Amino acid sequence: MRIVTFKAITEFVKLHSNANTALREWYKKTTQCEWTCLADIKQTFNSVDFVGNECFVFNIKGNDYRLVAIIIFRSKKVYIRFIGTHSEYDKIDCSNI
Repeated sequence: MRIVTFKAITEFVKLHSNANTALREWYKKTTQCEWTCLADIKQTFNSVDFVGNECFVFNIKGNDYRLVAIIIFRSKKVYIRFIGTHSEYDKIDCSNI
């Protein structure tokens, strides 16, 4: 998969340095995959959830953080739309991301 930007990760890590290793691992695993559906993603990240509108939620660092990404399977692209703490995630509306 091709992650369109790494900037969201670098910006988040500036504020939450303890997420650095986990986010880089997520990035590395994701770029090495060629997902075609949710079942494929679950083989890589068992705790991923589909929340609609092509949005998927990943637990990062033992669920301390959440990453929301839009995944376009046909073009093999991943767009990071949100990275935040669990409580910050609870305040967003994934349908408007």
